[in-house]
Amino acid sequence: MKMNKKLSAFPSGEISATRHSIAVFILLLIIIVAPNSFYAQRTVKPVLHGRHWVAITGKPLAATAGAMTFQKGGNAVDAACAMLAATSTMWDTLSWGGETQALIYNPKTGKVIGINALGVAPTGATAEFYKKKKMKYAPEHGALAAVTPGTPGGILVMLAEYGKLSLKDILEPAIEMADGYPIEAQAANAIEREKKRLKEWRNSRAVMLPHLGQTREAPSAGEIFRQPDLAATLRKLVETERQSLVQGKNRKDAIYAAYDRFYKGDIAREIARGTQEEGGLITVKDLANWKVRIEEPVKTTYKGVEVYKLTHWTQGPAMLQALNILENFDLKSMGFNSARYVNTIYQAMSLAFADRDFYYGDPYFAPVEPIEGLLSKPYAKERSKLINMERNDPAIKPGDPYPFQNQINPYRNLLEKWQSSPSNRGSGFNQDAVSSSSHEQFDKSFYSGTTSIEAADAEGWVVSVTPSGGWIPAVIAGKSGIGLSQRAQSFVLDASENPFNVIEPGKRPRVTLTPTLALKEGKPFLSVAVQGGDSQDQNLLQFFLNVVEFGMNVQEATEAPNINSFQMRSSFGAHESRPGRILLANSMPQWTRNELKKMGYDLTFEERTSGPINAIFFDREHNTFWGGSSNHGEDYGIAW
Repeated sequence: MKMNKKLSAFPSGEISATRHSIAVFILLLIIIVAPNSFYAQRTVKPVLHGRHWVAITGKPLAATAGAMTFQKGGNAVDAACAMLAATSTMWDTLSWGGETQALIYNPKTGKVIGINALGVAPTGATAEFYKKKKMKYAPEHGALAAVTPGTPGGILVMLAEYGKLSLKDILEPAIEMADGYPIEAQAANAIEREKKRLKEWRNSRAVMLPHLGQTREAPSAGEIFRQPDLAATLRKLVETERQSLVQGKNRKDAIYAAYDRFYKGDIAREIARGTQEEGGLITVKDLANWKVRIEEPVKTTYKGVEVYKLTHWTQGPAMLQALNILENFDLKSMGFNSARYVNTIYQAMSLAFADRDFYYGDPYFAPVEPIEGLLSKPYAKERSKLINMERNDPAIKPGDPYPFQNQINPYRNLLEKWQSSPSNRGSGFNQDAVSSSSHEQFDKSFYSGTTSIEAADAEGWVVSVTPSGGWIPAVIAGKSGIGLSQRAQSFVLDASENPFNVIEPGKRPRVTLTPTLALKEGKPFLSVAVQGGDSQDQNLLQFFLNVVEFGMNVQEATEAPNINSFQMRSSFGAHESRPGRILLANSMPQWTRNELKKMGYDLTFEERTSGPINAIFFDREHNTFWGGSSNHGEDYGIAW
């Protein structure tokens, strides 16, 4: 009543103005206190709530395969393997000859396990071999781009060691799909776009182009797509398991018998023959000598959260390095996606990825990478001092982590000569001179896709997978039905670019593939992965900050607009970079755009920039799962 009396003393116009001022003040106060809430009051997709299990991956049919596996009584490892088999059969920007990277939380031990199922360079794949062919890198396509298949081994080892069901149970959906499934538009149209190259390879042409000579030679969306050779190969694995069980072998040994048939038996011989038929180098011995490695992942902590990544044969530690750098800044006070926040994130990623481009490689080959120094907090503190809060630095270079592990850098001479891009020549790079078609080709390579898989169950198993390789257009090796990887292109041929990642037989290339697990108080907190080549750890970093710094729920965080930097070297094609170039969402306000231009950024825009993130949040208060799958692509999840 007193308020009403005081207001009544003012003319009506002044009352209206006062109310308006109060409303504006309250609105600004809310925005300052909760910067994320106004961004994400609604999401395009709903949160997936589950009590018993969650299965998320790149295609609806493959998510169904995961759900079917859970319904059979399988755990999260079984479901992840079934989804991986299904997505590989669907050519969801990967196939059976690709590579598999996984993190698994084992509730029986409370530990995170790394699965390294990345293929290796075959016999004869040396830097000199490719240089004699006048190549700057291994090619993007064809049999000379192939490393040995890793995904079958990854599935079989994960299943044997940590699953519950039989190989027959796991492969049943994939075999049915190989016999024939209604192909979706994305894969069908990719085949049509790439049909000229697919025609170069005998078995790829036979499988992929059922309508040769017609206007559209690829299958149409919804058409039944059949892969009889692949179905036969998968049935051979199941039959080997069955015969082994009849002979009295236990479940685990029976699955490993199938592994041996693939890598040491008739399947291996056909893969080697078919690869060499198309001019490739893979031999029977290469396949027999290769093996899946079960590893200890690397980790860092950020505000009480333990973040786990596969080690430096992937780009995963770059996200950990970026978190260590960003720990030295008050990100929340900057405001979500403000110009100051974007500039800080961009340069932190540039620092971390410059280290990736120079120091990451196969840990099983000499020289030994300085991962201890790279992941040390004091090293990150020193790197953080290089961030210019007023303007982007397009000439950021790798640092020297060796002193932070009490060693002297053996490659200091190479480091001093290193430039931000082998073709762009560092800070002298002229963005205006780059044509739009050049940008389009660069972006296509930079974002080379894959899929991602997330699974969790009530027993406590959690699986995060980022498989890839053997995408369309791929060489199908003989009558095996196996599409070969193109991952050799991620090697370099010159030690001046990265002395740890020079191609040689038996060696793994440094890949972009990067699943993530995070624990809080020793229990699963987040499981997340995303496709998209060199953008992967950029999008995962921002997803993590969306949850931890800005309080978004898992679905809001998957859909939130991210920035992407192109300043790091692409891991594909010509390994170029675009210093200062940045991708922003169309929703970015004009005043932020103006500030970023003043900071020296070359702005590009898209409607959606989150990346196709799949994630699970573990609700400890209610003992339930929250699943998130962004609206960026065709990713899909099911929970129960």
